[in-house]
Amino acid sequence: MDAAEEARLVRAARAGDMAAFGRIVDANQPAVRAFLRRLVGSHADADDLAQEAFTRTWEVLDRFDGSSRLRTFICGVAFQYCRRARRAQGRRMARDDAYAQLEDSETDGDPRMAQKLALRRAMEELPADQRAALALCLGQDFTHAEAADILKLPLGTVKSHVTRGRARLQAALGAPAEAGQ
Repeated sequence: MDAAEEARLVRAARAGDMAAFGRIVDANQPAVRAFLRRLVGSHADADDLAQEAFTRTWEVLDRFDGSSRLRTFICGVAFQYCRRARRAQGRRMARDDAYAQLEDSETDGDPRMAQKLALRRAMEELPADQRAALALCLGQDFTHAEAADILKLPLGTVKSHVTRGRARLQAALGAPAEAGQ
């Protein structure tokens, strides 16, 4: 997109034209997502951040002064969202660590509580889809088919998540792998 077309779309979007903003998003989304993927290392997290960045860009488009390319402005918004997300994650991790230390001190005399805490920590390390499949199938006694319906995933994917997740949990907890695993 050339500078004149970009300026026209920015004017239209500032006036409330969602279709013009959609064209801005379409033109800049690949660059913004690629930047965020390199920055955070996770495609899913990068895609979430990109969506938030474009939402925020819509809100602050009036701050774009045209002194740089619009893509530069949007990547700046995306970077700010990334920084905020990292700070929030750091605060969450600090809270979780403090909670875990409190739990550790409370579970020193009870091996069952220590095992439950270890299981919870191991579950938190799993990818979200694997954790959800395990929680449904092993924790809540849903069938694989029911879990697939709930998670909107193919049945084979759910079965794979359960098998791999179980193996990862067993490895994390130092339990022997089941036969056939």
